[in-house]
Amino acid sequence: MGKYFGTDGFRGEANVDLTVTHAYKVGRFLGYYYGKDHKAKIVIGKDTRRSSYMFEYSLVAGLTASGADAYLLHVTTTPSVSYVVRTEGFDGGIMISASHNPYYDNGIKIINGNGYKLEAEVEQLIEDYIDAEEDTIPLATRENIGRTVDYAIGRNRYIGYLISLATRSFKDLKVGLDLANGSATSIAKGVFDALGAKTYVIHSEPDGTNINRNCGSTHIDVLQKHVLENNLDVGFAYDGDADRCLAVDDMGNIIDGDLILYLCGVYMHERNDLANDTIVTTIMTNMGLYEALDRKGIKYEKTAVGDKYVYENMMMNGYSLGGEQSGHIIFSKHGTTGDGILTSLKLMEVMLESKAKLSTLIKDITLFPQVLINVPVKDKKAVQDDPEVAKEVETLHEQLGKNGRILVRQSGTEPVIRVMVEAKTEEICNQKANKIVQLMKERGHVLND
Repeated sequence: MGKYFGTDGFRGEANVDLTVTHAYKVGRFLGYYYGKDHKAKIVIGKDTRRSSYMFEYSLVAGLTASGADAYLLHVTTTPSVSYVVRTEGFDGGIMISASHNPYYDNGIKIINGNGYKLEAEVEQLIEDYIDAEEDTIPLATRENIGRTVDYAIGRNRYIGYLISLATRSFKDLKVGLDLANGSATSIAKGVFDALGAKTYVIHSEPDGTNINRNCGSTHIDVLQKHVLENNLDVGFAYDGDADRCLAVDDMGNIIDGDLILYLCGVYMHERNDLANDTIVTTIMTNMGLYEALDRKGIKYEKTAVGDKYVYENMMMNGYSLGGEQSGHIIFSKHGTTGDGILTSLKLMEVMLESKAKLSTLIKDITLFPQVLINVPVKDKKAVQDDPEVAKEVETLHEQLGKNGRILVRQSGTEPVIRVMVEAKTEEICNQKANKIVQLMKERGHVLND
C-alpha cells in the first residue's frame, strides 16, 4: 500500500484525508497520463454520498484542464464503470465511492483501460505528483481543453447487459432488495423488475448521509427481518457502491461470500463450467468451505484479502470463479471486479436451474464459527510489528491446533486492525479474540481507550 492508495483506491474522510485538491490532482495526472498521444476519454461514476458530487466536479476540472474528455455516468455502481470502460473503448474510469464506509468518508477508485483496478506503479506516479512541490504537467489551452459529456446511456447499456445474463424469468418469485441507500438504487430494482420478479425494496431513498447507515450488506440483520416478515423467496443486500452482495435465504439464514462461492462453485462444477475445477479464495475464507469443497472434488487457491488479488490469481491461472467472504464475488466470464447485482443474478440462476431454495442447497456445508473484531488503532504498522502481539497470536494459534486459526491483519481501506478467530465454538472464538484485543489495549495501540 502507498501513502494515499490502499487496496481499494484512495480513501479517507472527505476534505480531511481526501480533499478536493487531491481529487483535482488525480484528474490532472490521469488526463495527462492517458492523453500523451491522443485526447484521453475517461468515464466517471459516483455513489450517493454528499461529497461525491464535490469530488466529481474536482476530478472533471483536473481531467479537462489536462486536455481529457470526461464522460459522466452519474450515480452508478463500481462494476458498471468497469463494464463501460472495457466495452466502449475508454482509456480509463474513475469511481467515486468509499464502498461500505460511513457517509462522511469517500474514495477514488481508478480503473485502467482493461476495466481492472489501476496498476500499483501508476498509483505511485499519482502519489509522486500529488506531493510534488512544482506542477510539471502542462495545462491544456484553446481547443485542447477537455469537455464534459453526459453519458447516462453507458449505465443503461450495463443494465441491459445484466438483464441479458438471466437464464430464466423470475416471474412469481418474491425477492427482497436492500439497496443500502447507495449506488444500487439506480440499477438493481429495474433489473429485477424487468426479469419479472416481485420486488420488496428497502433503503432506496439516499439523502447523501444515509448510505450504509443501518442497512445494506454491513447490517444484514435488517434484510433477514425483511425476508421473514414478508415470506420472501430470497433477499439480496449490497454495499455502498454495489460491488459486493450478501444474501438471505427463505428461512432467514445469511448467505455470506463463502456460501455464495460454494453454491455457485458446485453449480458450475456440475455443469463443467468451473475452469480447472478451482475456486479462488482468500486467507479469510472459512475452513468449513474448504471441507465442503474437498467433499465435492473442487480445488481452491488462497490469496491475500482484496478482490484485486483474487482477480490477479484468476487471470494468471485462467480460473472462472473467485471471491471473498465479504461478498466480493468475481465471475471472470462476465466481469473484472466484484459485482453485487451480477452475483444476485447468478444466485437466482442457481435456484431456478436447480429447482430448489437456497436453504436446501446449503445443507451440505457447515461453516466454522468465526469472530471478527475491527480495532481502531493509532498506527496499523506498529501493531503488526509489535513482538508481544505477535507472540500472543502465535501462542493462541498453537492452542487451537487444527481446530481453528487466527488472523491479525491491517485493513487496506480503514485505520483499523482486523482480528479474526475461527474455532469449533463461538465461545472459544470470542475468548481468543478478546485476549488479543486486550493486549493491544495494554500496549497502547488502541484509539479512544
